[in-house]
Amino acid sequence: METIASFKVNHNKLKKGMYISRIDGDIVTYDIRMKKPNNEENDYLQNAAMHSFEHLFATYARNTKYSENIIYIGPMGCRTGFYFLVRNKISHNEALEIIKESFEFIKNFEGKIPGTNKEECGNYLEHDLKGAKSIASDMLEVLKNWTEEKMIYEQ
Repeated sequence: METIASFKVNHNKLKKGMYISRIDGDIVTYDIRMKKPNNEENDYLQNAAMHSFEHLFATYARNTKYSENIIYIGPMGCRTGFYFLVRNKISHNEALEIIKESFEFIKNFEGKIPGTNKEECGNYLEHDLKGAKSIASDMLEVLKNWTEEKMIYEQ
């Protein structure tokens, strides 16, 4: 079998940030890298915090003016980040702004996390709002001066 595109990215060189992973027709996949892959500290996104982050990220982004062009928001299995898929009608700079606004929303969120009732969530007991807020705060600092030019993977 042919190696898929995401496995061709040199994970030894990946740093935290937001990257254009691929463009397939009118769909853009962004790699929001929140942890350095294969790090010596064994520092990865913790499941409960990542789960809460996902609920808040998806809720916020799907309630923006771009909602009809957002395809998917979800965590990477390696627990180093999230994928963000949008229609190519959203510019790279607009995608970056959606991410920053979403993370600001998560950082400042108070109250009950949306979609965390037993009827709404397949693992409703595993959530960590404090951890989600910490992830958002960290990534806002990483992305503070991020630009479209920085969205290209280092070779």
